[in-house]
Amino acid sequence: MFVRVLPDQAAGRMLDYSVPEAMRAAVGIGSRVRVPVRTRLLPGTVIEILEESEFAKVRDIAELLDEKPMIRPSLLELARWMSDYYCCPLETAVRSVLPVAVRDGNVGAKKQNAVRAVRVFTEEDFEAIARRAPRQADALRVLTQEPILVTEAATKAGVHESVFRTLEKNGLVVIEASVISRNPYSERFVAGAELTLNAEQEVAMKVVVETMAKPEKPILLFGVTGSGKTEIYLRAIRHAVDTGRTALVLVPEIALTPQTVERFKSRFAEMQDQIAVLHSHLSEGERHDEWHKIHNGTARIVIGARSSIFAPIENPGIIIVDEEHENSYKQDEAPRYNARDMAVLRGKQEGAAVLLGSATPSLESWHNAQSGKYQLVRLDQRVDDKSMPVVRITDLRRPTRNDPEGGILSRALREAVEGRMAKGEQTILFLNRRGFSTSMICEACGHVCQCPDCSVSLTYHRAAERLMCHICGHSSRAPKVCPKCSDPKIRYSGTGTQKVEEALKRIFPKARIARMDADSMTRKEAYRETLGAFKEGRIDILLGTQMIAKGLHFPNVTLVGIVNADLGLHIPDFRAGERTFQLLTQVAGRAGRGEMEGEVFVQTFTPFSPSIQFARHHDFEGFMEQEMEFRKRFDYPPFGRMAMITLRGAVRERVEFSAQTLSRKLKAAAPAGIVVGEGVPAPLEKAKTYYRFQVSLRGPSSLRLSRLARSTLDALPMPEDVFVAVDIDPLQLM
Repeated sequence: MFVRVLPDQAAGRMLDYSVPEAMRAAVGIGSRVRVPVRTRLLPGTVIEILEESEFAKVRDIAELLDEKPMIRPSLLELARWMSDYYCCPLETAVRSVLPVAVRDGNVGAKKQNAVRAVRVFTEEDFEAIARRAPRQADALRVLTQEPILVTEAATKAGVHESVFRTLEKNGLVVIEASVISRNPYSERFVAGAELTLNAEQEVAMKVVVETMAKPEKPILLFGVTGSGKTEIYLRAIRHAVDTGRTALVLVPEIALTPQTVERFKSRFAEMQDQIAVLHSHLSEGERHDEWHKIHNGTARIVIGARSSIFAPIENPGIIIVDEEHENSYKQDEAPRYNARDMAVLRGKQEGAAVLLGSATPSLESWHNAQSGKYQLVRLDQRVDDKSMPVVRITDLRRPTRNDPEGGILSRALREAVEGRMAKGEQTILFLNRRGFSTSMICEACGHVCQCPDCSVSLTYHRAAERLMCHICGHSSRAPKVCPKCSDPKIRYSGTGTQKVEEALKRIFPKARIARMDADSMTRKEAYRETLGAFKEGRIDILLGTQMIAKGLHFPNVTLVGIVNADLGLHIPDFRAGERTFQLLTQVAGRAGRGEMEGEVFVQTFTPFSPSIQFARHHDFEGFMEQEMEFRKRFDYPPFGRMAMITLRGAVRERVEFSAQTLSRKLKAAAPAGIVVGEGVPAPLEKAKTYYRFQVSLRGPSSLRLSRLARSTLDALPMPEDVFVAVDIDPLQLM
């Protein structure tokens, strides 16, 4: 018996090995093994089973790392597809389907001592033991022949753990190591009842059930904020479970809140232990245990962020992608996959229905629905016929004179916040920029403090009195005088969440205010605690960045204020308008989700921007129509396809020369219909000490762009100090 193995560090080469007799029953496709490669032993993955090898001399597998295959054959097929489509080495794609906590073997199952009685003891037995050792009798009374943790038994009996060791010496109990599950959500949730569906939801559910029986096309569930999309998800999951299948739910990392997990777990309270949750905030041990719960078939429902698309769940009946438009579904490192697109592929591969949901679908998904590639299902009304919030635009080009707070909040927004507080209602204020100020400027010479390693200005963080780079993390003490001319006249411009928080405390001295951003949510439980306090009404004003824009449902929130709607609108990226529209619509959707009507204030310097005006009127289709015309005119996605090749290195001239050389080679090799750009500096030219240049590719097919990039790069030797990254279907052009 022979196998073809892909070592983890193989530079794309697969090698043949013989399987020793003792391992043959256990080795299969997807098995993790350790194999000799030259003078080293390397971990790898079995890709194929072979009857014979074409090589005369074949070495043996050195070690089988796991009792059964860790990667399902279907997931290996996904990895092969990713390698080809996203232009990355196969071993990189294979590694991505197996979490580090599982792959590296550094984290194992957690074990603790458990104790059980060797037999059933009678009351006479207890009395006899109590006469000579009353504490031993107390300890024995809490035991059965089912194991219980020693620590738990000691607490129940009110004795020291050493008492159980004495009982073991006397032959009355057995103490043995027991595997303990590290459950990140160990609390028990009260069962939640199904909600009554309205007419639109009934129609949507009928389409979902029919598609689950015969999954031919993905479903795009387009529903306004508060229209009850989650209830459709929950019922679809229930249908999958009731028909003997499993369910996989993808949620953007930023929206995978404790509130989201609680809603899913309470709906399936009778099978809470069969729900697994995967996201980046888990410890390595928790991730290890949740993954194995899926792999061994215990978990029938998986909820997770982007990488959960590779969860080893068997027989999925439905794959749900909530907020399918979210950029966070796109991986930053190789393989640079989009989990939404991988969900569509996996659904097709495994015969599962795919349900993509959003109040603001991406142009790509909307185009697929309009062209008939996807089924379009609509929820145009909020649940219980609640009205959409009224959106009011405040023009920041007309600042209030003598404003001590520098125009951070308009008078109208201040009065609205005060009115909500007086009625005991809550407010969410949104600003997608953390820190105190965006830059430090010398009024004498105009010097702006910039990161020495990146081409961006440093952000002032007042609490720590430091200047920080949000690209690389560089940090330095905020100077008292200008580093260039030594003048003390230093001005801080721009507004971050810390600055707004200070202003809010001055404007509303009696308000209970909380801030949620990357700086304030560093503790693992901080997010859960803050949202819990907000839910219980112990916070009047919640200020935050993008992490408060999604996944939150608080009926007492009747006011949303967007402090500056222009952030992200005026950047060199053709998707800037789409992202701004989506973000404004999503944030506005947090208001008026309960019995009371909602109101939204949007502060902007560009009040007549189409993104802002269409969001103001909740006109998704109007925005889509205009944006589609713009994209079609310039052959941008979804009409044309793109790839971006980024080169980076410490020596600018070498990176620039390499980019220009690559551009020439690509142009020479490009077939008709593919347009290759020049080698130009990236909009963010320097990041983390590296200079960055880009070469863009545009054409009718992403796969053709990927294969052109791969063949050209394979034939073009690059300097060792110049690194190349290929991004197919890029979402960020910076």
